Amino acid sequence: MAALSVGFYFTFAAVQGNFGVFRRVQATAEKEALQAEHARLTAEVARMENLTRRLSDTYLDLDLLDERARNVLGLVRSDEIVVH
Repeated sequence: MAALSVGFYFTFAAVQGNFGVFRRVQATAEKEALQAEHARLTAEVARMENLTRRLSDTYLDLDLLDERARNVLGLVRSDEIVVH
């Protein structure tokens, strides 16, 4: 009876313990979610670095500057039509 109890305990620990099968599946899913989040954030940082470089003192993208000024200040030219 003791051997059966010990066997049951180790089987349960192997499946649901801190280092068990379920924990491994959960850790793998968490790893994949974090890798996806890392890839998304890396792309966002690259995009922001590109925008920052395009508005820097050494390189000025006038189209981007015009777009940002219009967006932030809510400006339109007199020859444009705004549709809401």
